[in-house]
Amino acid sequence: MRAAAAYLTAAASAAATAGGDPAALHAVLVKTASSSRAAYNLLLSRYPPSLSERLLSRLPFHPNAASLTSYLASVSSSSPSSALPLLRRVLGMSPSLLADGPLSSLLRSMPPSAAPHVHALAFKLSLSSSPFSASCLITLYSRSRSPLAARHLFDEIPVESRDTVCYSSTIVGLAQNGCYEESLSVFADMHSNAVDSTMYALSGALRAAAGLAALEQTWGIHAHAVIVGLDGNVAVGTALVDAYGKAGVVDDAGKVFEGLGDNRNLITWNAVLAAHAQQGDVQTVVGLFHQMAEMRFAPDGLTFLAVLTACSNAGAASEAEFWLETMQSSYNLKPGLEHYTCVVGAMARVGRLEDAKSVACTMPCKPDAAVWRTLLMGSVVHRKVDMAEAMGQRLLEIDPNDDSAYVMLANIYSAAGKMDEMAGAWTAMRDRGVRKEGGRSWIEVRGQVHVFVANERRHEQLPEILNKLNELIQEVEKLGYKEADEGFWHHSERLALAYGLISGAVPSGKALRIVKNLRICAHCHEFFKYASIVIDRLIVVRDVNRYHTIKKVTRVLSGLIVPVWGLMAMKILNSNESSTNYIGSQALASEAELDKWKSPGSIRTLVASWGRSLGLHNRGWYSSSANY
Repeated sequence: MRAAAAYLTAAASAAATAGGDPAALHAVLVKTASSSRAAYNLLLSRYPPSLSERLLSRLPFHPNAASLTSYLASVSSSSPSSALPLLRRVLGMSPSLLADGPLSSLLRSMPPSAAPHVHALAFKLSLSSSPFSASCLITLYSRSRSPLAARHLFDEIPVESRDTVCYSSTIVGLAQNGCYEESLSVFADMHSNAVDSTMYALSGALRAAAGLAALEQTWGIHAHAVIVGLDGNVAVGTALVDAYGKAGVVDDAGKVFEGLGDNRNLITWNAVLAAHAQQGDVQTVVGLFHQMAEMRFAPDGLTFLAVLTACSNAGAASEAEFWLETMQSSYNLKPGLEHYTCVVGAMARVGRLEDAKSVACTMPCKPDAAVWRTLLMGSVVHRKVDMAEAMGQRLLEIDPNDDSAYVMLANIYSAAGKMDEMAGAWTAMRDRGVRKEGGRSWIEVRGQVHVFVANERRHEQLPEILNKLNELIQEVEKLGYKEADEGFWHHSERLALAYGLISGAVPSGKALRIVKNLRICAHCHEFFKYASIVIDRLIVVRDVNRYHTIKKVTRVLSGLIVPVWGLMAMKILNSNESSTNYIGSQALASEAELDKWKSPGSIRTLVASWGRSLGLHNRGWYSSSANY
């Protein structure tokens, strides 16, 4: 009889586990007078919350931690708002039942604001350093926008107790909250302690590298992903596409994208579209869009946002209007504020300010500060003082503390010779207590991110940086560049450039990549055009709006574009050399180098061999400590 009851219980449990009616299992348990803990715990997790709660009070045995875990999983998953009341009820029953499993079940559905209170409870129950509960607490802190608390909690876990879940939760949480260097530091710690990487850890680390536009970090993480066999994972692959795209290396992003093959999903397609969109490459983005449609992927709002971003960055106003209409008429998708902002930006970029204003005033969603800021920026670029005043007023009505509004208004007044109005803009800014956000630029050198501010005073290599910058200024002046104001000399992006040159950030002839937290100023953009000729290499600047690729193959001279071999000819003639063969050989060498970079090859194989040659055992490779 006992054997038959056990058989029936096992059969009913299997059926319930497979998705069958839990009531059938319950009937068997009652009929056979079974007191199987495993079967009753299964019922607690399978029943709806009301029945699960009734069953908990009628169990034929005293509930243990496993019983409570099953019950909490049922109740908290279906009703997250009940998590805190449920916690109070459990504490009233028996605090000792809140073992690792039950507490973790509750933590998954807790509101983020409860993080400090639950942490205190976990500490009181001696569970805060348990890897399982600590991982859930780290996630909860991350969701509550408290990344420093999450990192502090991680540091309290004994090193020998940190598992893949602890590391992954911390890496992802820090990256999601913009603590990119901290995230990469934890990833380095994970690697040095020989803890197995997960797709979550790799994706989180790549998100951090993307946030810093740190190409060397991306290379290293990519190599590690290949070695551990996770480079073909769609989540990791998509994160790689995003990281390469945000570093401005769209060719590598495309190679990773192609290498994913049938593993690609809609998110992957959106990532590669966004990578090209940041470059303003409308033709490639539209081509990818059609290729995506041919492969039966239905575009969503993010897909169209990428297309419209490309149009905005390229100033393709007519194309932006077309795609906004296509989004609605052909795909029945409702444009959001971001989509309309891109259209406004495309129009403002090419000087269609009245059309842009009309779109802003008639679109179905209420314009936010970004819309008016875009129009203000376009007005400043095209020297439309009256429009700038109107757009600045609209922007300040929404956000009186927007420092960019005062700065742009002051700039356009200055350019128009309206000194009283310029002084008024600065006075209004001062009277309202608004402070201009400081510009910061950073450059990656051998895996380390070095951050600079305007008029830097604390960097340990400041004398060498300033000497190099002064040399560069003298050289660009020989080419005809005239600085409008000495105040621009020590802008953060110029200091980053000088540091990249003295530190050998990249091999000679390769691109120097700089990231800035604000929009690059027109004076520095012009300076970089001449500097790229002097240093004979590409300069790529990623600012808050887009990528600026300043090529070494051209220079601005009296409004004309002169190819590099033309410039070489001028230099040769000036030095009394007249070898046309020399000029031709240099031109061909330049083209050959370009072709070398375009040649097809497996980035997966290259990165794998490169990563193995480094061994990836050097902890410093992943180091992300910044020098200030």
